[in-house]
Amino acid sequence: MPAARRKPDGDATTPASEVAETKRKATASEAAGTRRKATASKPATPVATVKATAPVAESRADGELTGGAARIGLHNLRPAPDSRRPRKRVGRGEGSGTGKTAGRGQKGYNARSGAKHRAHFEGGQMPIHMRMRKLRGPHMKKSMPFERFRTHTQPVNLRDLEARFEAGEAITPEALAAKGLATRKQIPVKILAKGELSKPLTVHAHQFSAKAREAIEAAGGTCQLVPVPLKRGDTGRARSADPGEHET
Repeated sequence: MPAARRKPDGDATTPASEVAETKRKATASEAAGTRRKATASKPATPVATVKATAPVAESRADGELTGGAARIGLHNLRPAPDSRRPRKRVGRGEGSGTGKTAGRGQKGYNARSGAKHRAHFEGGQMPIHMRMRKLRGPHMKKSMPFERFRTHTQPVNLRDLEARFEAGEAITPEALAAKGLATRKQIPVKILAKGELSKPLTVHAHQFSAKAREAIEAAGGTCQLVPVPLKRGDTGRARSADPGEHET
């Protein structure tokens, strides 16, 4: 078998890509060796030193940190204790405590579905506004003080007029409201005789008590009746509060 001929040394050629790859591998090997030497020469830091210089706060299940600080977030936000109670579920068995009749008792109007609780209804017995005492007088609506149709007035006493107004001044419901007296709107004003009056005043009001009228006139003043303001829903002209009395 003929021996293979060897190419002369001058004819041996190496591609450029192989040369570049060889250089790259040599460079990578040198860099890896340098890193290994640097790591081997650096002393290892003890575990105790790491904990002392940089403590790590570990979170617990309840959201608080082991260092004592509380971490606030959506994971631990909750309402105040006993501020939100679960809904009462009735009719879920006798063992729950609200089963069977579901807290309504046995039979009766309130045990039925669709039962309504009307205001002032006491199950058919005599209601409170009919059990209480009535005003003296005929059997009329105005004798029942607990209803909407009872007459209401705003009292103003003579001592209030004495303290807030000067002699000869004209007193009207608007002037009383400006002084902090009889400030409710659409409510008649009645002058009462509590206190003393020593100055002449011209008083305009819806009603006067007999003693208040005598005291105002004895001091040299006059009493002028003002028509009662109409309530909402009333029709017609404003009526006088005391049709039997005339202006003096």
